[in-house]
Amino acid sequence: MGAIDLFGKDLISTQEWSREELDFAIKFAQDIKRWYYGGHVPELFKNRTFFMLFYNTSTRTRASFEAAATLLGGHAQFIDFSTTRGAEGEAIKDIAKMYERFGHALGIRILESAVDYVYGRGNQVIREYARHAKIPVINMADDMYHPTQAMTDMMTLMEKFNGKVEGKKYVLMWAYSKHVRSWGSIQDEMLIATRYGMDVVLAYPPGFDLDENLVNQAKKNAEEFGGSLEITHDLKEALRGAHVVFPRSWASHRCVMEGMNRFGKERELELHERYRDWRLTMELVDLMDRRGIITHVLPVFRGEEADDEVMDSERSVIYDQAENLLYLRAAVLALVAGRPR
Repeated sequence: MGAIDLFGKDLISTQEWSREELDFAIKFAQDIKRWYYGGHVPELFKNRTFFMLFYNTSTRTRASFEAAATLLGGHAQFIDFSTTRGAEGEAIKDIAKMYERFGHALGIRILESAVDYVYGRGNQVIREYARHAKIPVINMADDMYHPTQAMTDMMTLMEKFNGKVEGKKYVLMWAYSKHVRSWGSIQDEMLIATRYGMDVVLAYPPGFDLDENLVNQAKKNAEEFGGSLEITHDLKEALRGAHVVFPRSWASHRCVMEGMNRFGKERELELHERYRDWRLTMELVDLMDRRGIITHVLPVFRGEEADDEVMDSERSVIYDQAENLLYLRAAVLALVAGRPR
């Protein structure tokens, strides 16, 4: 694969990068991982700053981006939005232009409670920053997409299946939880997996449909790249012969479209309670392909989305996934805002 120039390019969804660009970034992340274990990583982000503007809390996203910048010889600065003047009404344009003068890339994380679960509102905010900032803007999770997570997960699947993910059955499984979460991770996962020729199955109870436009986009991806996209409400049938299962809760369609304040959190949780049996157990895992793996972007709500014995089993690759966030995010920083090698 020849060199691809991604310098200055925003990363707001995986769908907006070409398949060749995704391949290049994932391959570069694999190189960085190899260099890391070899004891020497080039300082590809030396004397550079990545501003991380968090409207929402984070465990892995903050830690992995900070570690990635450090690994490459640079710095990632954590900014809690509530401590900025933006929380008092400062215009996004002014904030974006300021960070543009101070640093080399800007990451935004905004979803769920920060936008009252109103679908698309977080993504709109990120795109507004991107319109005004000359430096690249990286989506660190919004209510529609989570691109660096999806790219990391594809990197992990390539590792686990020796680079051959085409034709593998990948089940994106709605799972019960008392927590209400947005669609970003699931939707970007669906989009990237269909672009890599996987047979993706969306398994969820009635009423938990995702964005129809993105589902249709995923179907087009599948047609172009030789995979498939299936939607089912039959969990056991979905899991039968699966090579990958990702059990994760997400908010109902009405809740997302109407917003939490209008729909009501109590009403949403009552809907979740109807499907407490949508939990990944070892009995259900036994329906999978004998070499099938369990993934999760974390946090996993143990005892709700999945049992401990599932997430702690040999089939679970959740910690390998989390580790790969470091290398993929380092690759993205280096490629969109780093120094020449």
